[in-house]
Amino acid sequence: MNYQEISFTRKGPVGYLTLNNAEKVNALSVQMIKEIIALLNEIAGDDSLKVIVLKAAGRHFCAGHYLAEMVDAGVKEYKFIFDQCTKMMMLIHEIPQIVIAQVQGIATAAGCQLAAWCDLIVAEEGARFSTPGVKIGLFCTTPMVAITRAIGRKAAMEMLVTGREFMAAEAKEIGLVNKVVALADLDQTTSEMAEQIASASGFALAVGKQGLYAQADMSDAQAFHYAKHTIVMNNLSEDAQNGIKAFLEKREPEWQNR
Repeated sequence: MNYQEISFTRKGPVGYLTLNNAEKVNALSVQMIKEIIALLNEIAGDDSLKVIVLKAAGRHFCAGHYLAEMVDAGVKEYKFIFDQCTKMMMLIHEIPQIVIAQVQGIATAAGCQLAAWCDLIVAEEGARFSTPGVKIGLFCTTPMVAITRAIGRKAAMEMLVTGREFMAAEAKEIGLVNKVVALADLDQTTSEMAEQIASASGFALAVGKQGLYAQADMSDAQAFHYAKHTIVMNNLSEDAQNGIKAFLEKREPEWQNR
């Protein structure tokens, strides 16, 4: 696909998906969402890719939906935009790769949703997260799904009903962000995290990611039932047997990603 609003590069097992429309503050236009969906579908079957870093060109991560596409339209048009955005979000959880959001500047509304829905977030000290839809009469109900699953309900409610900005340090305090670093260190810190994760078995990472989201909303008994059967099957995998033997023999494992 000839990308117009994103770009994609890779370094070994780590891929870098860049939102690439800084002029529009990397707003999630219909075109950008379409391109992200196409890319995620393409890389989902690539066993050699273990981690995806989702980053952005320019000063800011993402300003949310491209509001110019949301004026004086009808139900059909609005439904298409949010159907496609939901499809994109779901793919982020469905692909086997671990997805790390690398955030600078603002992550607003659906941009905050996008970051929150990623598996991990590394943010620079000046990053700001907000869901300000309430200020323009459009409550951030779709970002609400990602945010309430990433942080506690009270913090999510405050973010949603006040629309105020949460600076990176506060976002880390409430559990939205994993790491906060200086802007100058953002690229390196995120890449180091990605490479550390990518040193593990791709098969094990995929099993773990799928398992974490599958059991999160189960009862304790259901979660343990799911987990025990999953780990039984994981034990039968080539990588698990290789890894166990390598540990016992005090050598480095050689991952086959299966």
